[in-house]
This record gives sequence, C-alpha cells and structure tokens, in this order.
Amino acid sequence: MHIDHGDALLGPIQRWTTARPTPLGERTAAAEGRLGAADVAELREITEAFRGLDNRHGGVLSRQAVIAQVQHAVGLLNTCTYTESTGRALFSAIADLGSVAGWMSFDAGEHRCAQRLFITALHAASEGGDAATGAHILQCMARQMSHLQHYDDALDLVGLAQYGARRSLSPAAASMLAGLEARFHAILGNLPSADHAARTAEDLFDRVTPGEEPAHTAFFDRAELSATLGVAHQIAAKHAETGTATSRHADESLRLLTTALDSRPEHRQRSKAFDHLGMARTHLVVAEVDGARAETITALDLFSRLGSPRVGDRLIELHADAAAYATDPTAADLRERIVHALA
Repeated sequence: MHIDHGDALLGPIQRWTTARPTPLGERTAAAEGRLGAADVAELREITEAFRGLDNRHGGVLSRQAVIAQVQHAVGLLNTCTYTESTGRALFSAIADLGSVAGWMSFDAGEHRCAQRLFITALHAASEGGDAATGAHILQCMARQMSHLQHYDDALDLVGLAQYGARRSLSPAAASMLAGLEARFHAILGNLPSADHAARTAEDLFDRVTPGEEPAHTAFFDRAELSATLGVAHQIAAKHAETGTATSRHADESLRLLTTALDSRPEHRQRSKAFDHLGMARTHLVVAEVDGARAETITALDLFSRLGSPRVGDRLIELHADAAAYATDPTAADLRERIVHALA
C-alpha cells in the first residue's frame, strides 16, 4: 500500500495555510440548471445523514454511496450556473461531504482512497474560503497518519490545522486539536508537551457553548475529549520512567475512559468499542490482566455488530500488547478471543 507521507504529503499541504480562493465570478454558460441556497442546504443534509450512518455502523457499508455523492456534487459545480457566493458555499459543503467520504474510507481500511478524498476535500475547503472545515479535514488526516504509525506527520498536520485556521477555530475544534496534540506527543515520548497540550484541551473545552458548534465538530463532546485524553494518558503510562508516574497516568486514563463511556450516546457504538479497547490496553500497562480481559470481551461484542476494520486494527494491537502475559491463562484467553473474532 503506497500512501504519501513526510515531505511528499506535508509539502503541498503547507500551502493550504496561506492559499486564497481563486476568483469564481458568476457562472452563466452552463446548461444543467441553476444552483442556489436550497441546493447547498440539501447537500449539507445529505452529509449529516452519511455522518450519522458512519457513527452508527462504521464506514464499510456506506462508503461507495458517499463517494458517488461527492462525484455528483463536483459534477454540479462544472455543469450548473450559480453566483459566486453560492459557488463558495458549494465548495464548502463539498469539502465537508468529502471529509465524510475520506473518513469512511479510512475506517474501511482503504487508505489510499481516503487520502485522495481528504486532499480533494481540503482543496474544496480552500476554494470555499472555509478554513474551519479545512482544519477538520487536516485532523482527520492526522488521525490516519497516526493509525499508520507516521506519528511525526500526524503532529505536523495538527500544527498546520491550528495555524491555518487560527482565526476561525471554534472552541471545540481548538480543544480537539489540542487533545490530538497531547496524544501524538505522548506517542513520541514527549510527556511534558503531552501534559501541557492536555491541559490546554481541557481549558479550551470549557469555552464550548452547546449548540453553537459547526456540524463537523458537533461530535466532539465531553465524552470525545475524555476518550482522547484517556488514550493520551494510557500511552504516557507506557513511556513513564517511574512506577509512580505509570500508575498516575494509568489511573487518569481509566478515569477519563470511564467518563467517556458513561457519557457516550447509545448510537456511538464504534466509539464505545474504542473506549473499551483503550481501557483494556491501560489495564495491561499495569498488569491488570483480568480487567483487560473483561474490557476486551465487551469490545468484541461491539465489534461483531460493526463494519469497521479500524476497530479490527486496534484489536490486533491489543493482541500484541497481551503477548507480554502470554503464559497467563487469562491473557491467553484474551488473545484467543481476538484471533477468533478476526478470523
């Protein structure tokens, strides 16, 4: 699987932070009808419908449908008439729809397709003059890079999002980016930077006003913040240099992930699966094998009802984590259950 990373990915994207939309003018020569605010609103509604399907069932089942919708929407830009303001709004709406298509493809393990869709969506956000949606797309790309173990790229993408949309980030978006920054610093072993970013994420979230966030950021609630920081502490526990620090980070991880689970809406089944997997991995960091097994069983039950290869990838990582306890019958059972579920 070839996917751009490093300079091949970041070089072109860096230009996004200073790019200006190209002049559109008013399109009058096309022959397929005229687009207006109602068409933009319909595209937004379609995007939210697909986003809801992804949250409930994962990206596999609906991925092709949303990609087809992106292609159709791009076609409208090329064949219909519209004013410049409508054109900008269409580009912005297409960027958001493209982010959902990219996210579904990422969740389905179609990483090359996901990256192409994200980059196309980022271009649309730029043409729409929509820095906030551009930042959302970059955080999606950062999560993909982290999933593929390009951690420096993930951190750089977060930095680009923070800089490029510095004048237009909502409180939730700024908090989310700081939370991801904490996670990626923890992965890279930069624990003081991770702690600082985590505190920043908490402070920024306190400024969120419910109901005033854009649609693409509405998912980032207290549960999502807690889960993001809970994983950051789980990773920090692995890197901690003393037993006391390991226990402190592990306790905070379990507290935050429990908060996330208690706060999740029922339909966020994939998120719940990730939360239980995070708790299982935290239990393993401090050799609590029984706790890890219990969380794994719950996660596997959720996995059986989801179409999300990304959850499967996390199960593989948990299987590897448990190898350190392979002689323990409880850990051996945990690993066998994962193998059976992935067969």
